[in-house]
Amino acid sequence: MSFFIRKKRGGRNADAISNHSRKRKTGDRKSQQLTEKKKKHFEDEEIESESDEEDVRQPGKPTKEATSDEEEEDEETAQEKKLRLTKEYLAQLAEEERKDKEGKDIDHDAISHRLKEDVLEQSGRLLKNVACEYAQPAGDDLCILRGHKLAVTCLVISPDSKYIFSGSKDCSVIKWNIATRRKEHVIHGGRKGTEDKHKGHTDHVLCMAISSNNKYLATGGKDKIIHIWNPITCELLHTFKGHKDFISGLAFRQGTSLLFSGSHDRSVKLWNVDDFAYMETLFGHQEAITSVDSLIRERAITSGGGDKSIRIWKVVEESQLVFTGHKGSIDCVKYLNEEFFFSGADDGSLALWTLNKKRPLVVIPNAHNESGSLANENWISSLATLQSTDLLASAGSKDSRVRLWRAEEGCKGLRPLFDIPVVGFVNCLQFSADGARLVAGVGQEHKLGRWWRIKEAKNSVVIIPLKKKPSNGEDRPIDEEKDK
Repeated sequence: MSFFIRKKRGGRNADAISNHSRKRKTGDRKSQQLTEKKKKHFEDEEIESESDEEDVRQPGKPTKEATSDEEEEDEETAQEKKLRLTKEYLAQLAEEERKDKEGKDIDHDAISHRLKEDVLEQSGRLLKNVACEYAQPAGDDLCILRGHKLAVTCLVISPDSKYIFSGSKDCSVIKWNIATRRKEHVIHGGRKGTEDKHKGHTDHVLCMAISSNNKYLATGGKDKIIHIWNPITCELLHTFKGHKDFISGLAFRQGTSLLFSGSHDRSVKLWNVDDFAYMETLFGHQEAITSVDSLIRERAITSGGGDKSIRIWKVVEESQLVFTGHKGSIDCVKYLNEEFFFSGADDGSLALWTLNKKRPLVVIPNAHNESGSLANENWISSLATLQSTDLLASAGSKDSRVRLWRAEEGCKGLRPLFDIPVVGFVNCLQFSADGARLVAGVGQEHKLGRWWRIKEAKNSVVIIPLKKKPSNGEDRPIDEEKDK
């Protein structure tokens, strides 16, 4: 038993020793293999290193590490260059934006100014200062259009400033082409008593108006009727009847077909021309109405002749404003804008008014009377205003001249600019919408009577081209200025 124990013990130790020996031999072999691998790897590394060293020693051939560094340096340089160019480009853009912003600021100011003007114009309160820019035209520049047999009593200019329509004591209406200076059409007058048959007036034509859309032309006169025409074809569209006396004033409300008519029967009537319908009658004047004008608002302004009053009729409010201040009969009245208006009387005085006061802001007595003439000899027979500006024109009956005026700041004064000689009675005046010309209707006698007669005068339409003062000091017609 002991033997087996010893043997067992001895066998176990021997196995352990044997196993240990085997493991040791295996470990030695692995260690040797690993050492050989390390040595080989070291030798391989040494060979590669020597190869690199040899390459470095060869002139002109960069090493791998150097080449890599140079590539990195080249990449950095490209990036830096790109960054530099980007910064320059951004700086350039910033400068351009700054300049654009300045330009936009200027444009913004201009646009803002224009928008303000548009708002004022739409409300009817715009009043541009342009009168000081105009120069006196030469007498040779005037163009005389002859076609009427008797005195020209009224006229209008088409909204596009291409045509003139004139009425006369010979009962006719003529359409003139401004460019060619020729007649486009003639609406002949008829004999009294043929009103129901004749398509035209049978007595003196005293007033006319044209709608702002160039759709309707209205004419009225001593035959107490209002004819509505197509201004393009001169075809008669409709006839309004209702006034009991001479029709002395016609005016369309701007942008609409609402027509105001004033009469010697002391009434103002409203007509809807689109529907060819009568609307209502306004009463208030104590004497014959001598002129009518209207602008944007639904209201009209009238002069009451011998009652020495001016009335503004507020249609919507069904009320009227009364203005007094002239010492003589008020023969004509014109709007500058919805806030200011201009009037003339048979005592030779001119007046400027505002809606805020019942009395005139300024009165110019004897505006057309020369020294030695009678106080009421050269009464104010016609007026014109270049709408929404400070430029005005007046005619002094038989003094054979048209005078241009400048309304001073706030319309607190009137300053004469220059006179334009026009031989005869200047019975009507109108500026073209573009301000390029002033047109006068001239006759040998006054449109309402024959108190005087100027034999050397010609019954005609006179076109007065207006010039502005350019910076070079030479006068240039406004049409040429626009073309340029």
